[in-house]
Amino acid sequence: MTKEFEDRGTNYTIQEDVNIGEVKIADEVVAIIAGLAATEIEGVESMAGNITNELVSKLGMKNLSKGVKIAVEDRHVSVALALNVKYGYEIPEISKKVQEKVKSAIETMTGLEVTAVNIRIATVNMDA
Repeated sequence: MTKEFEDRGTNYTIQEDVNIGEVKIADEVVAIIAGLAATEIEGVESMAGNITNELVSKLGMKNLSKGVKIAVEDRHVSVALALNVKYGYEIPEISKKVQEKVKSAIETMTGLEVTAVNIRIATVNMDA
């Protein structure tokens, strides 16, 4: 394993086999999975980020984990998402769909157990 790979944030071992090796997932990967899953739901305009994320996106660089915070403890993950939603959609319905989609995507792709998907609606986009 290279030093560059090891230094990229926190990594979580999901599979360890002394005969083959181990599989580790960076926390950033879990956040990207959550962000992409959330934006697949109709009514979600985009992920909401902080001012740094907004400036980065204006420069043309895409931050796929924008608006996502994760906490992993002993193969259990909790997710916090900040969403911008489209006007005219029911927020409780969108939120439930996002929670289900994010939970399913993370558990299927990583094998980690999702204990919570918390959602904060940051803005409602009024553009038609």
